[in-house]
Amino acid sequence: MAQSSRKKPNILVTGTPGTGKTTLASLLADATQLRHTNVGDLVKQKNLHDGWDDEFECHIINEDLVCDELEDMMEEGGNIVDYHGCEFFPERWFDHVVVLQTDNSVLYDRLSSRGYMGTKLTNNIECEIFQVLLEEAKACYPEDIVVAMQNDCVDDISRNVTILTEWVRNWQPAS
Repeated sequence: MAQSSRKKPNILVTGTPGTGKTTLASLLADATQLRHTNVGDLVKQKNLHDGWDDEFECHIINEDLVCDELEDMMEEGGNIVDYHGCEFFPERWFDHVVVLQTDNSVLYDRLSSRGYMGTKLTNNIECEIFQVLLEEAKACYPEDIVVAMQNDCVDDISRNVTILTEWVRNWQPAS
């Protein structure tokens, strides 16, 4: 639930890796003057992890440390948080949860160009096929604040930024 003390909304942008979360969140931050936080970058910069996962070639994030790091900022409001998961963030933090989705052939090309292969590539494509992150978002947050947005191309990104910018302009704190 939205915190009534916040003057600006908090938005979570989530989705399978390669769906365009960071691109969209950066453009939205520019358009709305909200603060963009890429959780993956934050984890690396502040060592908010418990080591490295060799199989998936990524840090094993420490969810408690991440939440502790973000807590004060989230209470203030005015944030766009960008991460491929959502189940560990407190529900009260977000006013809008955006789940980006991408056509599997587009996603495959994006992930392959990033060097994803083997289990890492297969798991991420399957995650998108089965809409794992959309289901996770719907399970973790009130369904009326969760929105799925297709994000295959530049036109989609532009449309999504416009829609979300309008949402931010019209947002009112909960009473």
